[in-house]
Amino acid sequence: MTVERGLRLMAGGLILLSLALTHYISHYWAWFTVFIALNLIQSAFTNWCPAMNILRALGLKDANCNTGHCGKCS
Repeated sequence: MTVERGLRLMAGGLILLSLALTHYISHYWAWFTVFIALNLIQSAFTNWCPAMNILRALGLKDANCNTGHCGKCS
């Protein structure tokens, strides 16, 4: 699994979690969904998201690491 796929998996899972929390616990959990959406939007422009650092620390590689030119591969 790559960082990019892991990021989509994490974001989708957190959105589902936040929707369940909004439904069952409090409507204020909807702000968590907004936070996730804003992170995804800014990462589309900057190609950086805090979760990407976490996923790289867990050992996931960037999608373009097969070329050896991404500068982030070990």
